[in-house]
Amino acid sequence: MKFKDKQTEQKLRGGYYTPQYLADYITKWILEKNPLTILEPSCGDGRFIQSLFNNNCNGDKKITCFELIDSEAEKSKNLLDTLGFNNFSVHNDDFLKWATRNLQDDIIKFDSIIGNPPFIRYQYLDKEFQDSSKSVFDLLNLKFTKHTNSWVSFLISSLSLLKDNGRLGMIIPSEILNVIHAQSLRNFISGGMYKVLIINPKNIWFENTLQGALILLIEKVKNEDEKGIAILNVENDYFIEVAPSELFLKSNYRSFDTLSEKWIGTNLDESELRIINDIKNHELVYKFSDIASVEVGIVTGANDFFLVNDEVVNKYKLDSFVHPMFGKSQHCKGIIYDYDQHLENKKNNLPTNFIYLDHELESLPLSVKNYIKEGENADYHKRYKCRIRKPWYKVPSVYSTHIGMLKRCHEAPRLILNKLEAYTTDTAYRIKSNRFNDITLVCCFLNPFTMILSELNGRFYGGGVLELVPSEIRNLYIPIDENIQFDIEEMNTLIKEGKIEEVIENNGKIIFEGLGFPKEYNIMLMSMWRKLKDNRLRR
Repeated sequence: MKFKDKQTEQKLRGGYYTPQYLADYITKWILEKNPLTILEPSCGDGRFIQSLFNNNCNGDKKITCFELIDSEAEKSKNLLDTLGFNNFSVHNDDFLKWATRNLQDDIIKFDSIIGNPPFIRYQYLDKEFQDSSKSVFDLLNLKFTKHTNSWVSFLISSLSLLKDNGRLGMIIPSEILNVIHAQSLRNFISGGMYKVLIINPKNIWFENTLQGALILLIEKVKNEDEKGIAILNVENDYFIEVAPSELFLKSNYRSFDTLSEKWIGTNLDESELRIINDIKNHELVYKFSDIASVEVGIVTGANDFFLVNDEVVNKYKLDSFVHPMFGKSQHCKGIIYDYDQHLENKKNNLPTNFIYLDHELESLPLSVKNYIKEGENADYHKRYKCRIRKPWYKVPSVYSTHIGMLKRCHEAPRLILNKLEAYTTDTAYRIKSNRFNDITLVCCFLNPFTMILSELNGRFYGGGVLELVPSEIRNLYIPIDENIQFDIEEMNTLIKEGKIEEVIENNGKIIFEGLGFPKEYNIMLMSMWRKLKDNRLRR
């Protein structure tokens, strides 16, 4: 759980300011159609206003701006006035509330819309703005989740206010391509009359953050055959040397129908997607949900209290109440968690002990009572998951499985053979194979086809970290050849040495040839996986 009071001011206000040259580029594109009316739904200190001036925008154009922060709104007013714009309004108001009212009445729409909407998580918004964010979804009959970031609501509202033949240019988080909370937005765009160009950079545009962002250029078109989406992956900022109209005109568009719900698949061409579907249809390629179950690990509500190193165990005499556990990549760098790995973690002073207290307070030794008291002094018992339990220190759903999987990874996801039957927290998953041998499932998982699907189904965050939630894991497919005798110990050693790509390539060669696929399939699959992975890692 990420608590609001521990977040930076930048995160709470979503203040990632657009580099001026990017704002200029976006604005140049929208001005090419000579719009009469322009909307900036979150004008901040006026970057896009400055861009209008830098692109010689006529001072008589009707410019409508919104900004919630008083001081920023005042800056924008002064800037518009200073730059010689004489037909403008800056509303120090909630844009989403205004947009909802306006959409209900269907009074005002705009020729062009520009901006950089705030990147604020739903849980960090004040109640009033949470309601505003949700109201847009309700009005348009779109599915809303409480994970929805504010920029999603801003973009949906803005698109709804765009006139036919109008243009929208914005900088938004790169998570638009794959996060679940943006699915309603992707459905809204793909179901509408939109032609979409995404300029996706390898570099990070915002200083002092890992927040990945991209440029979104959208034109509202009249005909179905004009619709489509293109992604232009760019290195550095060389695309700036090409006119935005040329980029938009000459990009390779494809139908929304050729994509899955997530748009990361636009990085693959149609022949590559056909290979994926070809493999999916093989009788020995199984959907994960058909051969295994996936459950979230133990939810403690206070990992700092329940996961401890040996020093804490010894200090409070917790020996009788602790069990081995893993939950982070540093706990298990390979695909086997056994006593040797556990011992290595202990030597490195990692929190490898899970405290399980299944007793009433009165029956516990004094030293354990003292530890519980220390937890209460630190207010652990007041945390949501803890305070709804009686007693707060008794964690429910405590069990282990023979296979585990870390929630997040850097290079590639992997299943872990849990030989020690260690517990896992909610930073990992508990997996039960219901059809194949545990070792077979763990080893077969590491192949380029399943890695590709992991990239397409998962989402990634700052720094390129890949995350898969249970529903996305269940949608993966795994080719399984029970005739293969895997050397899991050797694979484990190679992976711990940082050679997981080598393991995946070797496994793919053996598995796919064994299933009767052409030899070149594995080569093509490795190329596809590297392309997707490199895009995620911005390499």
